Amino acid sequence: MSGYNHLFIPGPTNIPEQVRQAMNLPMEDMRSPRFPELTLPLFADVKKVFKNRNGRVFIYPSSGTGAWEAAMTNVLSPGDKVLMSRFGQFSHLWVDMAERLGFEVDCLDMEWGTGVPVDLYAERLAADETHQIKAVFVTHNETATGVTSDVAAVRAALDAVDHPALLFVDGVSSIGSIDFRQDEWGVDCAVSGSQKGFMLPAGLGFLSVSQKALDASRTARHMRCYFSFDDMIKTNDAGYFPYTPPTQLLRGLRASLDLIFEEGLETIFARHRHLANGVRAAVSAWGLKLCATEPKWHSDTVSAIRLPDGIDGVQVIKHAYSTYSTSLGSGLSKVQGKVFRIGHLGSLNEVMVLGALSAAELTLLDCGLKIEPGSGVGAAIKQFRSAATASTAKAA
Repeated sequence: MSGYNHLFIPGPTNIPEQVRQAMNLPMEDMRSPRFPELTLPLFADVKKVFKNRNGRVFIYPSSGTGAWEAAMTNVLSPGDKVLMSRFGQFSHLWVDMAERLGFEVDCLDMEWGTGVPVDLYAERLAADETHQIKAVFVTHNETATGVTSDVAAVRAALDAVDHPALLFVDGVSSIGSIDFRQDEWGVDCAVSGSQKGFMLPAGLGFLSVSQKALDASRTARHMRCYFSFDDMIKTNDAGYFPYTPPTQLLRGLRASLDLIFEEGLETIFARHRHLANGVRAAVSAWGLKLCATEPKWHSDTVSAIRLPDGIDGVQVIKHAYSTYSTSLGSGLSKVQGKVFRIGHLGSLNEVMVLGALSAAELTLLDCGLKIEPGSGVGAAIKQFRSAATASTAKAA
């Protein structure tokens, strides 16, 4: 097929041309005297994306999963009790990791399509008068189901009973795209990855930690080596790494951070909400529903769209790819075959989203869904134009 493949999965996301070109350079000496000129500003600027003023960030050559492991093994000890919830494939994988690393996991299983159960967390924390719970985990944005949870509310639950547990947040598909405030929300370990809002290839795991987490790491007893905070701190403070870093990804990170700061984080968050509203308008016009069960759970970075009986989500994904050269996100685990996903995060605008919706609408029609051609795309256009009109009126 002529043209190129259109990528609308929730990660890896589209890479801006400026970032691609920044990575297109010869290999360089990662121990040269000039290398800190690149790395030290990177550490400082990644902290700004997390809104972390008082702690520090670690940049690991890994996926976000590596940063998950780094957070747990550096800050906690074997047998520590942790409070977690499971409501999608990625929150499930985090629970699985915690169990395999030897922590005592109190896991609350929730309906897929909902998010972190703040009220149940509050009950568990209030009942824990001897403070056996050492950490509370929040999957900020569950990519499998298109659900965003309220991190600030979990911090409020901890503060309401003056509980000293650390707060861990998986922000792989939220940070850099959805409002996140590490210091303000009292988050101790926040995890992200390069292939989502940072608009890079996969390969960098970001871990932003508070001073409280750094203090805890000094007495934590879990075994660690590759992900050791101590090894990273010794070398990072001078602008280097304890092992060979992916230098081209770091050059790309410099370019992506420049784009982020040029647009502005608050503008980026508003853009993602705007694009997500267009997708949601299309889904409604098709007569379909999101996997997220209530508007309060709606994600601004990915929409998981439920399909009616008789339409196989696996076939939808295959047909979109083979017939329209468009990659849509598949359903995972419990929702495999029941949903398809549209990723609307990273370097994206209205026309690109309309392209994703056009491919999805063509595919749904081909797969037998009885909808009016143009209904979803038209609804998204109306939503975008309505928002633009309202913005113009407000500015006037």
